[in-house]
Amino acid sequence: MRTKIDIIWEELEKTELSPYPVLMRGYPGKVLAEVYIGLKVHDSQRCLAVHLDNASLSQVRSLGELEDIKFEVFLDTKNKSKVYLLILLLEPTLKEIFSTLCEDLIASISGIKDERRLVRGLVSRLEKWVSLFIKAKSPGLSQEAQLGLYGELYFLRKWLLQSNEREKCLKAWVGVEKAVRDFQFGDWALEVKASHGNNHQKIHISSERQLDTSNLRNLYLFHLSLDVRQESGETLNSIVDSIVEILTEDYVLWSLFQIKLVEAGYIAQHREQYTKKGYYTRNEAFYEVKDAFPRIEEKDLREGVGDVKYTIISSDCSFYSVDEVQVYQNIN
Repeated sequence: MRTKIDIIWEELEKTELSPYPVLMRGYPGKVLAEVYIGLKVHDSQRCLAVHLDNASLSQVRSLGELEDIKFEVFLDTKNKSKVYLLILLLEPTLKEIFSTLCEDLIASISGIKDERRLVRGLVSRLEKWVSLFIKAKSPGLSQEAQLGLYGELYFLRKWLLQSNEREKCLKAWVGVEKAVRDFQFGDWALEVKASHGNNHQKIHISSERQLDTSNLRNLYLFHLSLDVRQESGETLNSIVDSIVEILTEDYVLWSLFQIKLVEAGYIAQHREQYTKKGYYTRNEAFYEVKDAFPRIEEKDLREGVGDVKYTIISSDCSFYSVDEVQVYQNIN
């Protein structure tokens, strides 16, 4: 599925013999600021253009340049106190992630009318995207990262299919933002753990806070035991595509999902790497973390101890097993 701005860029790229250095079209959505989809004609560079007062540019200059993105100022010939800030893509091979970046930037400022706040919002989001562009040029996800992402997507798909609040499902997926737990919304949280091979019963906990129930009404652990096979089973690409299919009729949710994928390190140009390895489900189970559930909490640690990693055995958690329907009732 192409984004709205992809379609506009493609149309602009077909324009012949333009007398203008930059072609621009208004963004086709509800945005309080003046935002345009643009193309720098001479270099055929895709860009996002924001109409600003001259005085607002100092905040943007503090950001500096990104490796694959350039900022330029294009004067408004009709109003000398105004300029267009151009956010230009320098590396054409990154156009898919640039589309996602632009959608994210627009979403982050869509409800802001005050220009100072708007520019601060742009700068803040661009600073976040520095690391995401670095990910885009990385070799791709490691084997363990692929397994972990598959587990999170497996739960996300299950939840989306039975929920009437799909936006909430996506917004609750905060593990991609380096949150303590994979899903959290309000006073509940859910951690997803995927395991495979000879260690399929072992659940690895990465910190003393991950299963800490402080300030939470409910904390659930979803354990997914998998078989990993070559050239067989559901691939990482396949589960991504299945969720895209669920969201395909809602452009806003589809766009939000694309942003979450990039945050998780799943980049479109790496898809070829994820075509051969597939997953089969051996077992899946939900547990409610409470009372004497086998875990270490922050309050259990002696002074000076931190960054605790430990393993629990899924069979020892059976007393805390909880029905899937009950979990959805509580988190919905």
